[in-house]
Amino acid sequence: YTLFNLFFTVAVTEKATTCDDSDNIQHLSCDNGVISVQSALYGRADRQICSEGKSPQQLANTQCSQDGAVDIIKNRCDGKRVCEFNTGDVRSSDPCVGIAKYLETNYTCLPANRLVTCEHSNSHLYCDYGQVIFVYGADYGRRDRTTCSYRRPASQTENVYCSNPTNIVAQTCNGKNSCTIRAHNSVFGDPCTGTFKYLEVAYTCECE
Repeated sequence: YTLFNLFFTVAVTEKATTCDDSDNIQHLSCDNGVISVQSALYGRADRQICSEGKSPQQLANTQCSQDGAVDIIKNRCDGKRVCEFNTGDVRSSDPCVGIAKYLETNYTCLPANRLVTCEHSNSHLYCDYGQVIFVYGADYGRRDRTTCSYRRPASQTENVYCSNPTNIVAQTCNGKNSCTIRAHNSVFGDPCTGTFKYLEVAYTCECE
């Protein structure tokens, strides 16, 4: 039984619920550790949640859910300390026309090492002897104006909606005791031309 498996048996699941209105933002955050999305529902599973001001007809279908919602949120949020998005980012179709929908996400906070590496620099992941790397999530882009902003013109840090979740770090580093990967467009592609980017990695060390 690894510490990783043990954590999953005792971890407390957090729940975030957001009504399907264009301006409503869902906010996931971990005071300690990083986000691991467990499940998500975009649709309707009962008549009470987000029912204020809705007609009985809009609440009638409680068997309504969009396929793939959890994968979209996991791709955006796993491995991050904070993650924000609105229901429009998750909605790929209307699973039940005429029904008032909501987004409900269940997630846990996993203990992890969080590493930020500025563009053009090398990211070094390492574990103690006898342990190997397990990457929870990685993202190459920019989500705020302050990280990796030293002596950078404002034009290179103003785009904070540049996000490119990637599994390249996991493919390269998982199972190794140490690993070096370059934060560079040649490795991850360029999700936002003209923006100075950085690589965020969340990982843990597990016994071999």
